[in-house]
Amino acid sequence: MSLAAALDVSHLPDYAYDWALVDVETSGLIARRDRILSIAVLTFGPDGIQTGEYSTLLNPGCDPGPVHIHGLTAERLSGAPTFEQVAGRIGALLQDRVMVAHNAQFDYDFLAHEFARARLYLPVTQRLCTLALNRRVEPPAADLSLASLAAHYGVPQTSPHDALDDTRVLAGIFRSSLSEAARLDVPLPLVPCPPRQDPQFAPNPPKTPCVYRNPGRPAPGGPLIQGMKIAITGETATPRAELVARSVAAGLNIMSSVSRHTSALVTNDAASGSAKARRAIAEGVTIVDEHTFLKLLGEVCPGTPHENQTPKKTLEAATPATPPTTPTPSPAATAAVADAPAPRQPESTHSAKPFGRRRVLILGGTHEEASAARARVVELGGAAAINLSASVTDIVLFPGGELDRRMTRITALELPVHAHGWLGAPTSEPADVPAQNGAMTDVLPRGGVIDLPTLPTAGQWHVGASWAQQTNCEIDVVAFVLDEDEQVSCDGDFVFYSAPESPDGATRLLCDGPTEQTIAVGLAALPPAAHRIAIAAAIDGAATFGDIGAVQITLAPGVDAPAAAQATLDAATSERTLLLAEIYRRGSRWRFRAVGQGYDHGLEALVRGYGVDVE
Repeated sequence: MSLAAALDVSHLPDYAYDWALVDVETSGLIARRDRILSIAVLTFGPDGIQTGEYSTLLNPGCDPGPVHIHGLTAERLSGAPTFEQVAGRIGALLQDRVMVAHNAQFDYDFLAHEFARARLYLPVTQRLCTLALNRRVEPPAADLSLASLAAHYGVPQTSPHDALDDTRVLAGIFRSSLSEAARLDVPLPLVPCPPRQDPQFAPNPPKTPCVYRNPGRPAPGGPLIQGMKIAITGETATPRAELVARSVAAGLNIMSSVSRHTSALVTNDAASGSAKARRAIAEGVTIVDEHTFLKLLGEVCPGTPHENQTPKKTLEAATPATPPTTPTPSPAATAAVADAPAPRQPESTHSAKPFGRRRVLILGGTHEEASAARARVVELGGAAAINLSASVTDIVLFPGGELDRRMTRITALELPVHAHGWLGAPTSEPADVPAQNGAMTDVLPRGGVIDLPTLPTAGQWHVGASWAQQTNCEIDVVAFVLDEDEQVSCDGDFVFYSAPESPDGATRLLCDGPTEQTIAVGLAALPPAAHRIAIAAAIDGAATFGDIGAVQITLAPGVDAPAAAQATLDAATSERTLLLAEIYRRGSRWRFRAVGQGYDHGLEALVRGYGVDVE
């Protein structure tokens, strides 16, 4: 398929790249464990002319997994080359090109692991996800799956889950998406890719979750209790692996670091000066030698299982979660929380309010004026946009908004532009914007709560965060998997850029673009200790969320599913850390809350408040 027939962006510097479009079929969903079974790569120049095509089946040397999905049986793959045999050819096609895929992080992670197993360098420095691109464009499609976008853009699809056909379909979707992005002047969500040539590249192996609550530190001369957090440092007579295995079998929670929540440190040399020993002394953690610890292991007292506990803190719907030891939020943030509307079950009939399905973009004004205007849009039943997209129905101008670079494009698109007084006396008629195949998104106010329906066992909720393009700072989205005491059970339950997956794989950070990141949570795979997943954003640098402006969050029951809920969050002025949202247990159900609580301090204080050790 040629892109040239419909698109030549070689004259547009922001869109003119050499592209390598990729699709892989795999034996499973976990890149560190599963293998690529087939791959296709199409290459294009900035002028839209196809310059190369390659596809092949691959012999993974393992069970091919869900044959009913991809149709690739072990017999069919037995005569195919291994990935190592074709890695050089694939690398040559990827070299010096932007890698494009639908759900690009998935394809990129599998390629990274396959190249690492082959002890070769993955030559990808930038990638672009057509899912993320279409989230920016916001076409009126049923959802953002490859099939739905193909239907929306009129791209024929003949053999779903065939790598070559899927890549040809991707080419058609990318052609149309790129054209829409250029029409709307939407920046491309290009993601820089760090080198991953290390053959050992892989998340840490899963840690056996401890099923008992942490009872704290042992009494002087008292026994160990199941659930106590134990750290080990220095040389031991008993092999470390055996010591850990015996501790886990006894019901203790072995930690890789020391924090104020550590119950005891096992060491034969407390004066060694190791980081763990120094931290234990500073925090007053109980220190025992190996001989004493082995004696205590024989008499560990029963603990309290997580699953039999009522959450220690009442999860009142009107009160956002606050880390118990973090500094006090800024006065402006505290006032904003006090003024926030009470959480509610959102109304499902948007047209019952004046703004119906309007999606309004606010331009100009002070941060406080724009924030109040976005809150007013939601109050009237509409949705507040933060970027120009195909779904925006109205523009509201405050002083200075006429100078926004997007106004040229808004004029060309003939979108209605209103003075800010329009929000005070809105029309009683809803915008003439049809729902996307009947799909409805609940628009939550700050503090709004909804119950989560049960997903299939392998299903995941995706909480996405996006903001306007920034050039002077970076924003990191992070997640904490918390127990009943609002603490992480281990450092691995802090998910961030350098550790993008929890040890059990239930919580993952997905980097969709420079201004959009997603936390994916598989509720069925969470350990029994998990009672809340707190999702936050932190600014790397001196900027504040007052400089950034609004952050939009979305909740979707899948990577390409339509959003079930969305909210637009405005911090006050001085915050550098922002609690965005949380998924938490309420009795036997899981709920989602749009939080929007800001803090003046940086990420480190938030991390320590949740019990993560920061070196």
